[in-house]
Amino acid sequence: MLLFFFFFLHLPFTSSFLPPCLASRPSPKSKTNSSRVVFRCGDGEQSSLSSSRNFEYFPGKPRWRRQEAPARLSYAFSPDNTIDYLSPSDVRQSFRRAFGRWSAVIPVSFAEAEEYGYADIKIGFYSGDHGDGEPFDGVLGVLAHSFSPESGRFHLDAAERWAVDFRAEKSKVAVDLESVAVHEIGHVLGLAHSWARDAVMFPSLKPRKRKVELSLDDIRGVQALYGSNPNFTVGSLSESDISTNRAVGVAWLGSSQRLRLLALCSSFLLLSLQL
Repeated sequence: MLLFFFFFLHLPFTSSFLPPCLASRPSPKSKTNSSRVVFRCGDGEQSSLSSSRNFEYFPGKPRWRRQEAPARLSYAFSPDNTIDYLSPSDVRQSFRRAFGRWSAVIPVSFAEAEEYGYADIKIGFYSGDHGDGEPFDGVLGVLAHSFSPESGRFHLDAAERWAVDFRAEKSKVAVDLESVAVHEIGHVLGLAHSWARDAVMFPSLKPRKRKVELSLDDIRGVQALYGSNPNFTVGSLSESDISTNRAVGVAWLGSSQRLRLLALCSSFLLLSLQL
């Protein structure tokens, strides 16, 4: 069964593979030219995922529960955990658009809060072991992780070279900020990984690539949790609506050295691949 996932993600199968439950310590990282990036998200609930079609949920199908309609969620950026080579306005615009893509399809609005401590969703850039049990591992390792509802923790690896415009950012290992934000927001809302290759929740992304458009699989998965935005129809996702959040108002981790992925066999198991 494991061979299916190597074939599915176009990965070379090597004898160095060891499931984490059997490995006493990581094996040395080998040198490889693989540029595939795979999301590994610190949801803390990586087994026994319930399945519906290609998309997945966390155990118990947790979601944000609000009395008002549409539901309103706030987000804020850590004032202490930032990166200095992207302007705050560029970072905010990337996240505004990422949140807007989800709010365009579900009756949930997102707004940036002034007070970080009171925000529902707390976003920050962190390095190494930052106290949540999910340490980051440097450039082109784990890119980001977030936690299932209603935790709201959303962490990005500060060691990565984040980009908002590949015309200006020339690094070969640059990672598109909006693409990761869209993916991780899916987790914040309650979606786990999808095995539909066109889905933003599919756990694979290459450096210098953008993947921000929600697929029908993403939409069906999140609408099963929250219902449909009354203004949403397939084909109605205009860029202006996404940018301004007019619909209702208003996230692959990977490495050229190590690849980790979540694989669905008979149950959802955490696999660690040392390539």
